[in-house]
Amino acid sequence: MVITNRQGGNVTAKNTELSESLEDYLEVIWDLEKANKVARAKDIAEKMRVQSATVTGALRNLVEKGFINYEPYSFVTLTHKGAKIAREIARKHDVLKDFLLRVLQIDAEKADETACRMEHTMDKISVNKLLKFIQFIDNCPRTGEDWVQSFMNYCATDNLDSVDCKACLNACFNQYKHQKN
Repeated sequence: MVITNRQGGNVTAKNTELSESLEDYLEVIWDLEKANKVARAKDIAEKMRVQSATVTGALRNLVEKGFINYEPYSFVTLTHKGAKIAREIARKHDVLKDFLLRVLQIDAEKADETACRMEHTMDKISVNKLLKFIQFIDNCPRTGEDWVQSFMNYCATDNLDSVDCKACLNACFNQYKHQKN
């Protein structure tokens, strides 16, 4: 399959593969487009903490692959294909960061950094399963805030208190029983 980019060059399936770095550029462009409707190379450089020349090289690469629309000294916008990939990367990041923050209780900065590294390696099925797990924790009567706090206590002490576990299960069972009646 051959796609033609805005400059008239051919984009083949082989040269559309993305490195982690290029995925990061798509995610940043996505964020900037959501906030400002368009992205500027200057804003991308600032957000990624890199030099303008580095951004220019990455943008040319993304144009060649058909993921963005860009000409020097102009705005940057995602193509349909670029937006689809950027949206999925951002979704992965959000799910992973949420899990690290709320469930594992990792501090916000570390959770963001870790989610950024993880988003490049997790497949869609695994991210969906993780999201289901988070939803389960949020909605199951045996889980929720108390469950997360119990996990944090376990992490702090390395001791699983079976008496507390049995009491928790009994309380959940009684709560469930009353909800059914």
